[in-house]
Amino acid sequence: MATFSSSKSNYSSFMAAIILLIGLFAANLDLTGACQESIGVCYGMMGNNLPSAREVVDLYKSNNIRKMKLYDPNPDALKALRGSNIEVMVGVPNSDLRSVSDASGAQAWVQRNILSYWPSVRFKYVVVGNEVSPLKGENDDKAQYVLPSIVNIFNAIRSAGLQYQIMVSTSIDMSLLAKSYPPSEGAFRGDVRSYLDPIIGHLAWAGAPVLVNVYPYFAYSDNPTDISLDYATFSSSSPVVWDQGHGYQNLFDAMVDAVYSALEHAGQSSLRIIISESGWPSRGRRHGTSHENAQAYLLNLVRHVEGGIGTPKRPGIPLDIYLFALFDENQKGSEEEDSFGLFYPNKQPKYDLHFDRARIWNASEEYNNATVSLKTDM
Repeated sequence: MATFSSSKSNYSSFMAAIILLIGLFAANLDLTGACQESIGVCYGMMGNNLPSAREVVDLYKSNNIRKMKLYDPNPDALKALRGSNIEVMVGVPNSDLRSVSDASGAQAWVQRNILSYWPSVRFKYVVVGNEVSPLKGENDDKAQYVLPSIVNIFNAIRSAGLQYQIMVSTSIDMSLLAKSYPPSEGAFRGDVRSYLDPIIGHLAWAGAPVLVNVYPYFAYSDNPTDISLDYATFSSSSPVVWDQGHGYQNLFDAMVDAVYSALEHAGQSSLRIIISESGWPSRGRRHGTSHENAQAYLLNLVRHVEGGIGTPKRPGIPLDIYLFALFDENQKGSEEEDSFGLFYPNKQPKYDLHFDRARIWNASEEYNNATVSLKTDM
């Protein structure tokens, strides 16, 4: 049995401790929501054996996945999303860029695919083009349309008074960087600057983030001699790279910070980054491709993001990330591309990921090799 002193000082100390505990509990509740809101999943549809859109929305809800990325405004998916309260990132496909580079085309696109569903569908981002680049390749002819399409879609959304609810951006990948190591020297390629600088300038003006697809898997599988598997899968027990006083214990943070540095060097240090894709395949012939490695990467990535610790260059700034992808899709074209799913087409999970669990991680401890976790099942 506990006994308490009747002294005023002891009583005050006791009440202070109670208030502190209540504050910590409240902070934990807030963190739970923040962590869950930080992680979304990309819903791709390149498979002939996938569940219906209604089943997919139910799968998101039953797994407490609160954010969805759509690569195009699929009508069945948008209808199924009505009233779901799932936050939606929807893409303007690369094939539509030419038509929406015209103001009337952009207005029609927004009316048909956004306003027809708003507000029962909770749109947050419109992604104008995915990994478009002016460099030689299948999308090089689309590059000329990206900036006018972003501006026109933005203007159409602004004319509806939704510019503060729905942000307009584009997704880029790491191939636009000339240098990513060390992270502080990250820089965009000289031959993409005339394409990219006006785009990121507009995003900064509009207050929109730049979306980046970040895949440590490809960096590692292309260069397993210089990059360790532990570093690529968040499994290193200590920092592997030191750069200007920042210790990097995983490749993901180093890649994200390299993009932050590239933005700084391009004069846009205020731009925020959202990770629009990241994942690891469970099958294939490339180096490091396995179910075990995919599970390690995904579990550790979710844990890392849930901690809200940011990156060494942007500590304390939580990451927003979309995991790629919801399902294994059997029409992607290769064994690796077919096996990025978090779920099998029968809706059974491939990995033990929990989107309804909050974890508190001590950032300083993580970067000093001793991660401490407190789990709360809510």
